[in-house]
Amino acid sequence: MTTLGIIGAGHIGSQIARVAVANGYDVVIANSRGPQTLTDLVEELGPRAKAGTPEEAGTAGDVIVVTVPLRAIDQIPVEPLAGKIVLDTNNYYFERDGHIEALDRGETTTSQLLQQHLPTSKVAKAFNHIGAADITTDGAPAGAADRRALATSGDAPEAVEFVTRFYDQAGFDTVDIGPLSESWRVERDRPAYVVRQNAAELKANLAIANRLP
Repeated sequence: MTTLGIIGAGHIGSQIARVAVANGYDVVIANSRGPQTLTDLVEELGPRAKAGTPEEAGTAGDVIVVTVPLRAIDQIPVEPLAGKIVLDTNNYYFERDGHIEALDRGETTTSQLLQQHLPTSKVAKAFNHIGAADITTDGAPAGAADRRALATSGDAPEAVEFVTRFYDQAGFDTVDIGPLSESWRVERDRPAYVVRQNAAELKANLAIANRLP
């Protein structure tokens, strides 16, 4: 059985953990404050979940979810994630993260910054443009009318394939928007960001996105 290592136990990380255990994954979840602060969450998640340090989550996970503030990605352990698929949920909030000139100028994306930090990992964008609460409430069976769609992007096909499969298990259609360099299309302040949309609507919103707000 696939184990997800989740680094970041905030709203998004906790919700992804809930989806994962509901679909038969094992989970090792970590935050910056220590495993002892995750007792209640792990008890809620049940026997498939346990808490650990970021290094332990990175080592245990077959696939890793990085869901920490952008300003903290340089603290993500590199070696335990080597060769692994890494899901990046991040968004750039300069009010929180401080200004990053390359992002302000549209020269890179948040996912490319994570890929740069994790040069041997296979990064894919996932779950960054949906409200946390909706992750466990908006899913629908495959083929359902007006099923909500989420976007992914990645430079490694196997990473995109995993996100597509995991989205489907969570109840969402997938729109693949290409390489990580295109992931800006679902970042903050773009038309596809945190709105409910089916696959056709998501594709339309992606197409009208501007690189610079």
